[in-house]
Amino acid sequence: MKKLLMLLTAFIVTTTVMAQKADDVMKVNTEKHDFGKIKQGVPVTTYLEVKNTSDKPLVIENAWGSCGCTTPEVPKEPIMPNTTTKVKVQYNAAALGQFTKDVFIKFAGIEEPKLIKITGEVLEPGAYEAAAKQKPTSAKKS
Repeated sequence: MKKLLMLLTAFIVTTTVMAQKADDVMKVNTEKHDFGKIKQGVPVTTYLEVKNTSDKPLVIENAWGSCGCTTPEVPKEPIMPNTTTKVKVQYNAAALGQFTKDVFIKFAGIEEPKLIKITGEVLEPGAYEAAAKQKPTSAKKS
């Protein structure tokens, strides 16, 4: 019964939002997330908040990264009107250096996926530790 309800919801959403863009039916809390400096080999995670701004349920069909190093996970349930869900995005931090990766979120009935950028810099463990020690503290003494 639950699957039938989900399929019916997806069908209704598909037929009502075919000509729309993702930004017409949803808002995301950020268009770009910067992880900053991260340690090589230690995966990092962020959560994108996606709000359904339409008056119909919104279904996330799929999400993918621009490479295998970026892994998004989406909820399977429809996002009801005026509610928010979270999309988990993990970056594996295997390759050294600065990175800019794309995360695509595809909604049912909307042709073009929503694009989110993630950025950061992967440092070898020693350089990461040195950078962490150099971070300014927020409570400076005068």
